[in-house]
Amino acid sequence: MERPAGSLLLGLAVFVLWVAPDLLIPGWRSHWIFQNPVFGRLNISMPPESLRSPLDLTLRVLRATTVVALVEEIFWRGWLMRWLIDDDFQTVPIGAYRFVAFWVTAVFFAVEHGPYWEVGLAAGVIYNWWAIRSKSLGDLILAHGVTNAALSMFVILTRRWEYWM
Repeated sequence: MERPAGSLLLGLAVFVLWVAPDLLIPGWRSHWIFQNPVFGRLNISMPPESLRSPLDLTLRVLRATTVVALVEEIFWRGWLMRWLIDDDFQTVPIGAYRFVAFWVTAVFFAVEHGPYWEVGLAAGVIYNWWAIRSKSLGDLILAHGVTNAALSMFVILTRRWEYWM
């Protein structure tokens, strides 16, 4: 990791961006543009008994902050963004920039996040920018892990389980 402090701050900023629309505009996420047959609907992915289980919640947080951050960053910015530049992606350094690779990766990252696609797009753009700036997969994983950690704590403290689709 080259820029751990920047990655930490960036991760927190993406978290704020992720929850801001729903907190600032009541009913934002219920609009048809977010919940529809293309992007899906908000459904809590955990059974009610798991929402009361400290072990289940701990495992969920650990998965989000480690496995998800690691796998998504390896896939999105460690592989796809580079593969879109050259199919021999290992010759392309982390953080290489090409317009199409940048935006295709950001859009696919958005779509992966279903009804949260608009904040997923913003997060994808920010993480792609950080890839170009930091040139470090470790920094990207840290930033993504911090975002997911902050979101997990927000979900648990506010019981806004819909964020855990």
